[in-house]
Amino acid sequence: MKLLIADDSAEMRRLLRSMLADLATEVVECGSGREAIELYFDSRPDWVLMDLHMQDVDGLTATREIRLRDVSARIAIVTQFDEEVFRQAARDAGAAAYILKENLLGLRRLLTRVPEL
Repeated sequence: MKLLIADDSAEMRRLLRSMLADLATEVVECGSGREAIELYFDSRPDWVLMDLHMQDVDGLTATREIRLRDVSARIAIVTQFDEEVFRQAARDAGAAAYILKENLLGLRRLLTRVPEL
């Protein structure tokens, strides 16, 4: 599985890369939403793990842009914000999942889920 990790924290990117190393055949990472959009279309990952708050382009805007150009993109928002307003905004932007950083086991479950036929 190819993953794109978009988070402005290098430490969080390292943690996610390490935690998912046994699942990923390739990991591409970046620190901004603008880079995430570019890298998505360059690398075509199976999943994007997108932080909400980043410097130049936030995760919701990046998610919306990617999904507008590729409706099959699978994007999981990975964030510390547990407010319903953010969850709804993620759904509206086209995110497939919303995972809290305090419960990253949910991310492993999402990525190892057997797709329906």
